[in-house]
Amino acid sequence: MSKEQWTDEKLFLRLQNNKSQKYYWDYISILRKRTTKEVFEKSTLLIQNGNSKDKIIGIDILAQLGIPPRPFLKQTIKLFFELLENESSSKVLKSLLIGIGHNNEKLTSHQIAKLAEFCKSKSNDIKEGLIFSLLTVNHPKAIDCLINLSSDKAYFIRDWATFGLGTQINADNEEIRKALWERVNDKHQETKLEAILGLAKRKDERIKPFIVKELLSGEYGFVLFEAIEEIGDKENLKVLKDYYKSQKGNSKIPTEWLYDLKSCIKTLEGKLIKSE
Repeated sequence: MSKEQWTDEKLFLRLQNNKSQKYYWDYISILRKRTTKEVFEKSTLLIQNGNSKDKIIGIDILAQLGIPPRPFLKQTIKLFFELLENESSSKVLKSLLIGIGHNNEKLTSHQIAKLAEFCKSKSNDIKEGLIFSLLTVNHPKAIDCLINLSSDKAYFIRDWATFGLGTQINADNEEIRKALWERVNDKHQETKLEAILGLAKRKDERIKPFIVKELLSGEYGFVLFEAIEEIGDKENLKVLKDYYKSQKGNSKIPTEWLYDLKSCIKTLEGKLIKSE
């Protein structure tokens, strides 16, 4: 019998009792598809009365129970924010914040303010979950929180927050640009590229020489191509063409990257023709 045919009870028991995480997300995925009152109530019970492991199981199921418009969504958000008030486990809070992030389209100002209270947390787990909870949220408190976390000492927190600021919101102001500019020389390469892309998306002309510098230094990240297409100008197009010609026969450069470079050139050419 396949796992999809197991009863709810058997799936919950496996999740609670298995020491291995090998099939954890398989079981969670199956239960998420069962949009019944029984699955919702069992998950709720785990969140309200279970240990840390049980709470995380319940949260992970309810975070994406069903497809939009999700059943029990209002009850789930209410339950998540109630748990947020008193929970102390960083692992549970991370799961909880990620769960909120999957359902953050209609957060109230009060709820966003409650999330922002975790911005000063010393736990990387909590900060990582917090950033996910605020992705795509165009609200001053959410943006301020991402700005603060974009300068975190942990590179993966900086990277995640810079990604959120740079491309996951449409807001554009002096504070956002300043935060992005502070990351264009970040020692962590992915963070640097996310900052460059964020500024290119905002058509900040000052980022052009940084894009060229990264390209000529041998940066093979695809994020750079996105930045080139966003900022797009004739100067960059010439540099791209010259660079492509000079590296075309270089066996040390990934073939896939050269193909994407060529595609980037074609896209940029098309944009420049339309703008003329």
